[in-house]
Amino acid sequence: MPQKIEEIKVFLLTARQKDAKSVKIKKNKDNDNVKFKVRCSRYLYTLVITDKEKAEKLKQSLVKSLRPA
Repeated sequence: MPQKIEEIKVFLLTARQKDAKSVKIKKNKDNDNVKFKVRCSRYLYTLVITDKEKAEKLKQSLVKSLRPA
């Protein structure tokens, strides 16, 4: 069952957990939303950002081991 995260700080803390396995980034062309998805051992955590600049900053600040290829 996926869990929705509302704040960027909480998402970054979740992405830095030991059980975080991967990050996927999905860009929606229709309404310029960017979804960040972190796969942890129990849940898939999702953060939706509508601002492109914030999304780019978040993408750069992700842990190097979890950055998407």
